[in-house]
Amino acid sequence: MRDRRIRFFGVTLAAALLSSASAQELKRAETIGGHPNFNGVWQALNSAHWNLEAHNAAALDQFWPLGAIAAIPAGKSVLKGGGTIPYLPEALEQRNKNRAAWPQADPEAKCYMLGVPRVTYHDMPFQIFQGNGDLLMVYPFAATNRIVYMNDNSEPAVDTWMGKSMGKWDGKALVVTTIGQNEKTWLDRAGNFHSNQLKVTERFTLLDANHIWYEATLEDPMVYSKPWTIEMPLYRLIDNNVELLEHKCVPFADKLLYSDLMHLEWPSSSKSASGQPASEPKK
Repeated sequence: MRDRRIRFFGVTLAAALLSSASAQELKRAETIGGHPNFNGVWQALNSAHWNLEAHNAAALDQFWPLGAIAAIPAGKSVLKGGGTIPYLPEALEQRNKNRAAWPQADPEAKCYMLGVPRVTYHDMPFQIFQGNGDLLMVYPFAATNRIVYMNDNSEPAVDTWMGKSMGKWDGKALVVTTIGQNEKTWLDRAGNFHSNQLKVTERFTLLDANHIWYEATLEDPMVYSKPWTIEMPLYRLIDNNVELLEHKCVPFADKLLYSDLMHLEWPSSSKSASGQPASEPKK
């Protein structure tokens, strides 16, 4: 009888704790200052960081020692309505050159800040801090912070890796316009790119407490024949004690950035000059 009471008490306590957790979740404010509450840790769950356009799974032959780990996952196009990016002819040629030079030429490989909108659908989560004024978005990769200015619409003084983001509310949507980015960032690992004339207009629409519908329209007359839009859901992470973990990637990029000084050569094929597998850069 005593054992039954203990088991009953344990079940009751567990149920109470679950109820308490659910109650705490329900207490999360739906609005802040009359606007939707975007506070939380969010993540895109797709393969857009590999390629915004539709793509098949593919091997990464230069990393063959990793076996099936070194492969690009298949993915659908995240362009609104599907299709491909509307490049101008010369820009498409540059995109193809970028793609052929991956991964060495990819700014991500060098631990540079990813730029907008790539930073949003990178394969690491990010966090939104919202109060009654400006918003802050924090990203683990390259220790990137992004302020969304809600009252400062002045032009940025110089171009930077992340540009300047200016926000406004459109009903339940947060609309963020980013300008002043340099031309050095890519949009994904497939070599898709832009110039320093890029203007990005993002819409963050809160569908419910745990889902954002994300859209970003890209305008760049130097690279694209017309504006185009990507769209995808973002998911709020609901793990217990969820938090961002730092990813200070600079040490991981040293060999790539300073390979000439370290006298390292990138393996050009799956075999070295001696005919043996090239599992690491030759010294």
